Amino acid sequence: MRNKLFFAVCVCVVIAVLSLLLIGVIAVCLNRPVNSSGDTVLFTVDRGTSMHEISSKLQSRSLIRSGLFANIYSRLAMLSLKAGTFKLSPSMSTSQILFYIDEGKQEYTKVTVPEGLTLSQTAKHLEETGVVNADEFNKAAHNPTILAKYHISGNDAEGYLFPDTYFFPYNENAETVVSLMIQNFFTKVNSLEKRPVDPAELYRKVILASIIEREYRVAEEAPYIASVFTNRLKIGMGLQSCATIEYIITEIQQKPHPSKLSLEDLTIKNDYNTYLWAGLPPGPISNPGLVAISAAFSPADTKYLYFRLTDPDAGTHSFTHSLDEHIEAGRHLVLKKAAGN
Repeated sequence: MRNKLFFAVCVCVVIAVLSLLLIGVIAVCLNRPVNSSGDTVLFTVDRGTSMHEISSKLQSRSLIRSGLFANIYSRLAMLSLKAGTFKLSPSMSTSQILFYIDEGKQEYTKVTVPEGLTLSQTAKHLEETGVVNADEFNKAAHNPTILAKYHISGNDAEGYLFPDTYFFPYNENAETVVSLMIQNFFTKVNSLEKRPVDPAELYRKVILASIIEREYRVAEEAPYIASVFTNRLKIGMGLQSCATIEYIITEIQQKPHPSKLSLEDLTIKNDYNTYLWAGLPPGPISNPGLVAISAAFSPADTKYLYFRLTDPDAGTHSFTHSLDEHIEAGRHLVLKKAAGN
């Protein structure tokens, strides 16, 4: 009787060992790369996707041999697969792929957003560089919830989309992209002296900075251009900024950027026309960089009321106190090249 029991135990042990060996062999085979010389591909894991769905998608993309094996392996290894876009290859083993996604080693799109672009130009630029759909970006930039979160006084995020080099995850949603750019704005602005604390006052400074951004070409002159506009605001004199006319023509009227302005252009009936109305326009006309923002916060201490571009190649201006001096400096309006053109 004991011999029979011993024999039965031995048989069970052998079967168990053979079963484990078989499972091990199967696991090794299923874990092997699909193709040792396969090219890398981008694989996206959407937020909220289940382990089963990710495993099935990996198999359907021919990146792994078995979705079932990947699902079981992920659970046994207690992996938490991250959302994002990953650069994977069928030359990687299933375990390598799963651990790679678990570590969140996402791929990013590098994009440089130039200074002085308008909201619509920024949206177009981000679409052309593969970051986000332009219409979705525009919609997010008008989202009242986002504007309220950052205490932005305007109807959109124009002026707060900070120009910089960004590394955006692939397939990032528009709301996140807009929020990241606004957060970057406040991070950079908080380092400047004389930063307004009141959101309404900050908005006025951003409007002024957006005009300065489109007017200056030499960084050293930005504070002097800021002083001209500040001095005009103090005495109730029109800013008479060509940049605001350009904004009306290109952004509001949706016309091509002009090579020069005509007298007729200066009489366009629009709230952004600073030749017709004194004070600041209703909102920013571009997204300014630190040079223009710093100049708006801390303009030079001058009595200048006029400036004009005197050297188009060097981008330098002449600054004057009186209208007679301004007229003597030249009679033709020379425009700065449009940002994004």
